[in-house]
Amino acid sequence: MMRLDELRSILSKGLAIPAHPLALDASRKLDERRQRALTRYYLAAGAGGLAVGVHTTQFEIHDPAVGLYLPVLELAMEECRALESAAHRPVKVAGVIGQTKQAVDEASLARSLGYDCGLLGLGALKDASEDELIAHVEAVAEVIPLFGFYLQPAVGGRLLPYSFWRRFAEIEQVVAIKIAPFNRYYTLDVVRAVADSGRLDEIALYTGNDDNIIADLITPFRFESGGEEVTARIVGGLLGHWAFWTQTSVALLERAKASWKGSGVNQQELLALNVQTTDANAAAFDTANQFQGCIAGIHEILRRQGLLEGIWCLNPEETLSPGQSEEIDRVTRAYPHLTDDNFVAEHLDNWLKP
Repeated sequence: MMRLDELRSILSKGLAIPAHPLALDASRKLDERRQRALTRYYLAAGAGGLAVGVHTTQFEIHDPAVGLYLPVLELAMEECRALESAAHRPVKVAGVIGQTKQAVDEASLARSLGYDCGLLGLGALKDASEDELIAHVEAVAEVIPLFGFYLQPAVGGRLLPYSFWRRFAEIEQVVAIKIAPFNRYYTLDVVRAVADSGRLDEIALYTGNDDNIIADLITPFRFESGGEEVTARIVGGLLGHWAFWTQTSVALLERAKASWKGSGVNQQELLALNVQTTDANAAAFDTANQFQGCIAGIHEILRRQGLLEGIWCLNPEETLSPGQSEEIDRVTRAYPHLTDDNFVAEHLDNWLKP
C-alpha cells in the first residue's frame, strides 16, 4: 500500500485506470485463468492502475452468498505484484459499497490485501441525508484513502449536490474523485466543489463520464473562487470504457494530456475522436436500452478478442440487448483506429498461460 503523499503524487499525474470486468465460465463460476489474463492485458496495455470490485466487475460479487469479492481482489493483487516494478507501480483501487458496516469491512479487507484506496459507492444509501452520507464517508475514510465516486443514477447511483461534494472535499483521506454522473451540470458541481475547497493540488479529478471522455480530459474548467480565477483539470480516467481497447485508450489519454501544454496536438482532432469514442461507447454500453446491456457489451468486445470465453454475467438476465451485437459490429468497422485487436492477438497466448 502506497504512502498517502506518494498516492496523491501518482494520481495527480493522470492515469488510465480500467474498471476490471469479471471473467466467468459457462456455469457462471469464476474463470481464474481469464481473470488473470485480463489483469495482465491491462497492465501490458499501459494502464496506470486497476479498479476491482466496481460496477464493471458486477456489484453482485459484494454479496457474501456469491463469495467472489475476496478472491477477485486477491487475483488482481497477485498479478499486479508479479508484474509491477520500481518504475511502474499500478495504483490498486478496490470498489467499496453498502451500508456503513459493510463498507468499513470491505475497506478493511482491501487495505489488508494492499489496495491503495477505495472507490466508495453510495448507491446503497439512497435515502440518507447529506449529514448521514458524510458520516458514512468519514467512517470509511478512517480505514482507507478514498477515491470518491459520483455514479450515474441509471446504473444504481444517486444524485449528490454541490454541497455534498464541497464537504466531501474537506475530508483529509480523499485522494481523488471519479466523476461519472453522465451529466454536464452534475460534473460541474464536483469540479467546482473541489476548486472551492482549495484542495485541487491534493484531490485528483478523474472522468467516469464514458459518454464524454476526451472532452472531459481536454477541458480547462475555470471558475471564480475566493475572489480569484481558478483552473481545474480532469487529469485521468477510471472507466468501464477503458476495460476494452485499452492500449488505444492509454494513447488517447497521453495525447489529451499533451494538449494541455500546447505541444502541437490538434484539439479539433481530439474533439472528433471524442465523438467517435462516444459513438463506440453507445454501442458497448447499450444506451439505446438505458444501459441494460452495458456489462455484457464490454464482455462481448473482450470475447471477440479472445480474452473472455463468453459474455456470461452473474445475473442470467444480464446479456446483450436486441441489436446490440450489430451496433458493436458497426462501430468496430467504422473506427478501427480505436481498437487494439492486433495488440491483443499478439500477446493473448502469453496472457492466458497458467
